[in-house]
Amino acid sequence: MASLACDKGFSSSHFLLKPEEVRFLDLIRILFSSDLENRDFVDTSEGKEESFRRRWLIFVSILAQKFLLFVAKPLQAIGWLIEMWLNLVICNRNLGVLFLNLIRGRLVKPDKTSATFLSFIGNLDKRVELDSSIKCGDGRYNAALAMMASKASYENRAYLEAIVKDHWKMEFLDSYDFWNEHQEKATTQAFMLRDKNADHNHDTIVVAFRGTEPFDSDAWCSDFDISWYGIQDVGKMHGGFMKALGLQKNLGWPKEVKQNDSRPEALAYYAIRDKLKELLQENDQATYILTGHSLGGALAILFPAILLMHDEKLLLERLGGVYTFGQPRVGDEKFGEFMEKKLKDYNIRYFRFVYSNDMVARLPYDDKTLMFKHFGTCLYYNRAYKGKIVAEEPNKNYFSPLGAIPMMINAFWELIRSFTIKYKKGPEYRESSLLKIFRVIGLVMPGVPAHCPQDYVNATRLGSPDLFLPPKDPENQHQIIVTTTV
Repeated sequence: MASLACDKGFSSSHFLLKPEEVRFLDLIRILFSSDLENRDFVDTSEGKEESFRRRWLIFVSILAQKFLLFVAKPLQAIGWLIEMWLNLVICNRNLGVLFLNLIRGRLVKPDKTSATFLSFIGNLDKRVELDSSIKCGDGRYNAALAMMASKASYENRAYLEAIVKDHWKMEFLDSYDFWNEHQEKATTQAFMLRDKNADHNHDTIVVAFRGTEPFDSDAWCSDFDISWYGIQDVGKMHGGFMKALGLQKNLGWPKEVKQNDSRPEALAYYAIRDKLKELLQENDQATYILTGHSLGGALAILFPAILLMHDEKLLLERLGGVYTFGQPRVGDEKFGEFMEKKLKDYNIRYFRFVYSNDMVARLPYDDKTLMFKHFGTCLYYNRAYKGKIVAEEPNKNYFSPLGAIPMMINAFWELIRSFTIKYKKGPEYRESSLLKIFRVIGLVMPGVPAHCPQDYVNATRLGSPDLFLPPKDPENQHQIIVTTTV
C-alpha cells in the first residue's frame, strides 16, 4: 500500500487515489483484480476487496484525471485563444470594426488584467447589474446577490473591484489566489465584498469561491477525484474538495496553520477564517453568508464543516446562510446528517440551488457503491424558472437511459427559449451568441449548458420569494456573504 504524501491521522478512515502514479497496465488491472489495497496508486484503510461496479467507477475517475493531466497544457492554450479572441472582438466593438482596425493598423489588443476583460464564463452572461427590483428585505435578496457574486468570481481582480464599487455600490474587500498543497499550485480562488445599508441596518460581507473554469484541468481533476476522508462522528468528506479548501500535507486539518516558507500563497480555509474574524470584530451585529457556483459551491458548504470540526463558535453563530448553485455532492449520508443537525443547532440556513438537468449537481454518483449524497434544502427550478423545494432533484444521477430523451427534448426547448426570453422577460434576459451556440451542445449533452451561471441568475430573479425562509432577524439583519470558486 502506497503512502500518499498526507498524514491520515486526522481521519478515522480514508480512500485516496493518486492518478499520476497509474500506468496503463494498472488501469487494466483495476477492472480485473478486486484487490486494490496493495496498488501503489491506492491508499485505503478499508482493506477489503472491491466489487466490479466500484472498480469501474475508480477506473473512470482515474482515467478522467489521467486524461485531464495529459491535456492540461493544450487545454489551457485553447482556453487562452478562445478568451483572447472573444475579448479582441469586444475591445474593437464588433467583428466588422475589428477587421477594419486590423487593416488600418489600429487594432486594440485585450489586456487580461484590465477591468473590461471577460473570462469564458463571463462572456456567456455579460450582465453586471443587480436586479433593481429585488431590494434588501426581499426574500430573494441574499440569493440574488450571492449568485451574482458567484458569477463574478470567475473574473480578474480589476473587474471585481470595478463591478463591486461602481455598479453594486458596495465595498470591495479583496480577492485571493489560494494554495493547493496537493496540486502544488494556487488553484483555489475567492473574493470578499461588504454590503452595507444604513436604512435597513444591514451589514453583509460576501466571500465568493470560484467554481470550475472550463479550461482548467486542475479544477476538473478535483471534480473527478472520488477520494475521501472519514472523520470520527462526522462522516466521509470528498478528498478533492478538501484539498482545494486547504487540507495540509502531513498535517490534515490542524486548528492553526503552521508557517511554511515554501508555500507561496495562503490556504483558503485559514485565510478566510482569519479575515472573517477580523471583519466581525468591527461590528458585533454583522454576520456573513457563504456562496459559490459549481466547485465553489462545494467549498462554500465544506467551509462550515471545518468550522464545526474546530469548534469555531463565533463564526458559526454569525453565519447567516450558505447559498450554493450547481454544487456537486461533498460527502456521504452520515456527513449529511451531521451537517443538517449542526446547521439547525446554529440556525444556519443552507439553500442548494439546482437548475433543470444540471449535470454537475448530480455528481459524484449517488448509490451504495460510491456513497456520495446531497443534504439540505434543495431549491429545484425547471425550464420556466418555476422553483419548488424538494428532498432531491429529479433524475439524481443524470446518466439514465430512461431520462436521456426527455432531457434532450428539454434542451431543445431551452435553445428555443434563448431566442424568445428577451421578449417575454425583458432585454436584461437576452442571451449572448456564445451561450446560444453553447446551448446547441445541450442537444447531445443536456447537462452541460444547464450548468451555466445564466440560468441560476435567472432563477434567483424570476423565482418566487416564497421559497425562502425569512431572515433570522428581519428588523436587524447584518450579514456577510461568502462566495467561492476553483
